[in-house]
Order: sequence, then C-alpha cells, then structure tokens
Amino acid sequence: MNKETESLDVRLLKVYDQLSATDRRLADVVIANKKDLLAYSATELAGLAGASKASAARFFRRLGYSGFSDFRQHIRAQVPQQSPLSRIGRAPVRQSESARLQTHVQNDVVRLNSLLGGLTEEVQEQALELLVQARRVWIVGYRNGCMTAFYASALLSQVRHDVNLLNELSGREAEFLADLNDKDLLLAVDFRRRTSRLPRIVAAARSAGTRVLLLTDTPLSALASQAAAILHCPNQTEQVFDSYVSAVSLMNYLATSMAARTPRQARARMSRIERLHAALGDLETDS
Repeated sequence: MNKETESLDVRLLKVYDQLSATDRRLADVVIANKKDLLAYSATELAGLAGASKASAARFFRRLGYSGFSDFRQHIRAQVPQQSPLSRIGRAPVRQSESARLQTHVQNDVVRLNSLLGGLTEEVQEQALELLVQARRVWIVGYRNGCMTAFYASALLSQVRHDVNLLNELSGREAEFLADLNDKDLLLAVDFRRRTSRLPRIVAAARSAGTRVLLLTDTPLSALASQAAAILHCPNQTEQVFDSYVSAVSLMNYLATSMAARTPRQARARMSRIERLHAALGDLETDS
C-alpha cells in the first residue's frame, strides 16, 4: 500500500506513540470526530485541541498530507469506500467460483490469525475480569455490529446471569440506562459503518459510572477513550462485505474462558437452562 492510499487510521497508528502532547491532542480530536471531519475547518479542529493553526498544519504534514486541503480531499475520497455498493465489481470477474471461495476462506484465516497478534494477554485478562465481575452485562451493537452483539448475548447469557441486549429494548433504552451504575458493564460493538446512536449510549453509560468493554474494528476508535478495555478485531476487506469471523470467534473464546474461570457457576446455570429446555420441550432431540 503506497502512502497516498493509506487510510487515516493507518497513518495515525504509525505515528501516534511518537507525537508531542499538542499533536496527540490534535490526533485525539481527529479520532473523536472521524465521522464529521468534513464539517470542520483546520481552525476549528485546532481550537478543539487547544492548538494553534500553525500546529495543526504541521500535524497534518506529519501524517503525510501536503496540508489541510490534501487531508480534507483524502477524507472525502474515503467516505464512499465504506459502502458495500462502492466495492461491487472490484473482485476479479474471471475467477472460477472455487477460486473465489478459496480466496474468501484465506482472507478469513488471515483475520483469525490477526487475533493472535492483536490481543495481548493483558487485554484478554482485562476483558475477562470485566465480564466475570460485573453485576450486570449490557450489550449493544448497531448495523454491522448487530450480529456480533446478538451472538455475544446468546453465549454470555449461558455462562453468567444478568446479560441484557439493549438492541431488543425497542426504544426503551432510557428506562434501562437509568438503572446503570458503576457495578455494571457495557459491551459495545463498534464496527463500520458507524451510527451516531452508539456514542450516545456509551456516553450515557459512562455518565452513570458504568465501565465499557469495546469490541471494535479499528485500533483508533472514537470510543476508545471511554473504554476500560479494547478488543480489536480487524474486519475490513476489499470484498463487497466486511467479514466478522474474527469477532464471532473472539466472543466464542471469551464465553468459553468465562466458563472455565467460573466452572461451578457456569455449570449450575447451564444445568438449569437444560432442565428448562426439557420442561418446555422447545428443542428437538438428536436422532
């Protein structure tokens, strides 16, 4: 990938640890406002970071842009690429279906392998501790994060009590968010294409003292500063649709690890669930 086609996230990630205090404030402002960057001028971004316009100009050059105009043009060009519509027709049309499937599977293998290098043992410990110790676990994920949120709820609710999916509240989020406190945990799934709703839910939870476990596809999520722990699952692709195989696998791993850490509680809960299934007769028996 050449410099001109590198995404903003990649450019920020490469230099973030070496930035000065002023440049880091500018980077944090850019990250926090990634969805609305086209609405800001260089002066406005500098003002939000408490920096001078000259400092902002140097910051954008540090990222590899010739200036703010070049930065703005790059951001504008990246926006339509987030849509699956913009990626239709990119795949080689002369490949056989077998070759397409092989490429698809190989790409998912790469994503799964990236989990090994992208999640440190410290982060895994933090995530598991948060999930085990919380009084209640609330889960939310909109649009592309919806499937992973539902899957996380289905698994975690089998190994611990009080797991709640905010997606199912049908507009009654405020009533439930009013009961959150510092003993609760919010698992927020933050995947592109992002909605304006998720940051508001996270902000409401944080204002109640609730800790946040963030599952995201970018190491520079705008919600990162509000998270007690961050699980990074790359899913972006040049295919028509992003793949969430690594996120699903990670949630499976976390639920399995929770059961291993709390075997008595998990076994007791799963036993009660199985007895209820038998009493309700809602599952077919294996032949």
